[in-house]
Amino acid sequence: MEPGRPDPVSTEHVAALRRFNRYFTRRIGALDDHYLGQDRPLGEARLLFEIAERPGGVSLRELRSRLGLDAGYLSRMAKALEAQGMVRVSVHPDDNRLRMIEPTDAGRAEIKEQNRRANTLAAGLLDTLTPAQREQLIDATATSQRLLRLAAITVEPVDGAAPDARACLDAYAADIDQRFPEGFDKSDLVGPQEVSGAAGAFFVAYEEGRAVGCGALRTLEPGVGEIRHVWVHREARRLGLARRILGALEGAASARGLTVVRLDTHATLTEAQAMYRASGYTEIPAYVDHVYANHWFEKRLDTVV
Repeated sequence: MEPGRPDPVSTEHVAALRRFNRYFTRRIGALDDHYLGQDRPLGEARLLFEIAERPGGVSLRELRSRLGLDAGYLSRMAKALEAQGMVRVSVHPDDNRLRMIEPTDAGRAEIKEQNRRANTLAAGLLDTLTPAQREQLIDATATSQRLLRLAAITVEPVDGAAPDARACLDAYAADIDQRFPEGFDKSDLVGPQEVSGAAGAFFVAYEEGRAVGCGALRTLEPGVGEIRHVWVHREARRLGLARRILGALEGAASARGLTVVRLDTHATLTEAQAMYRASGYTEIPAYVDHVYANHWFEKRLDTVV
């Protein structure tokens, strides 16, 4: 098994997820050309909902990224909604490359009715359950959403000098500057040359095309690597993403023939300390004099043959 990778997916789990997907889409009427009894399929209804969520308008580019839609398919749906008087399409006043879309009064009225019908459908589903069963269902949907969201996030290796890498490090620095009582000096961030090529690795986590986390690996000495700057955007926390980034860094370390990885962390980052201990790291004496370090950890790895 490759370090940092989960066990292979079983055919039983695949079948179970597909079975649930088929039941759920049928149960909420997603297969009907008149979703919620209105005169449009689910795709158009969802697009209109997303547009109405941003009353000042949104670019088609942002919608394409957020919804994961093919550009041609999105354009056809937008034109259909425009022809029906539900939306207005225009050119961004400061960038003629961007096409903007916003709801009309008729579009807002339809969304209001769509929300009323959707609420009625959801209430009807919950009404047949006991209060305890409702809580159980809501807890299960929250867990499903969290795990499906995590499953959709990718963790990808990038060059240490890549714009996304530096943007993540800037966000990391701003974040911990607020958390550390003594603040944080950005000169402590790793340089691109330390975490690129043979010297190390840098990973960025992407959600719907947006960078939401990062982590760095650099070589300290032969056989020993150091993990730095494991960070997750506050909107993507409590998903388990930090552990996935950590796993990717450990996998990269093993692939480079490193048998030990070390790291340090600040006393205020108690959640990070708990994650490292839960991930098999053992606290050790200080291996480096680092102004922001109060705890030092080490983990031995299996190398990739």
